Amino acid sequence: MPKMTDRERLAKIEADQRSLAREAETVRGAVRARYGVLATELPVETLSEREFRDVVGQAIRVGGLAAIAALKALPAHGQPPQKSPERRPSDEHGGAARRRPATPEAAASSGDGPGH
Repeated sequence: MPKMTDRERLAKIEADQRSLAREAETVRGAVRARYGVLATELPVETLSEREFRDVVGQAIRVGGLAAIAALKALPAHGQPPQKSPERRPSDEHGGAARRRPATPEAAASSGDGPGH
């Protein structure tokens, strides 16, 4: 078989690309149809079309795992949000806040001075 010219190779590659693009569209359509069937099993009628589209679009934008984690952190529909416990400065380091002495003399204990 004679060697193909660059022009012939380019034409073959472009034809292959078109064929692969058509195949990708067919497979993409099948995947989307399967996901559409999944949506028929969910009570989507509680959402408006815009809400449904926004929720799914944002989930796709941030990725499935991040979307699931964010949504699970929210309270269920109709339940009041849980209040997080009030944070105090002493909570930052896991213990009581230390008081700083007002003067350097007050900072020294009886065993800290020279000659003791």
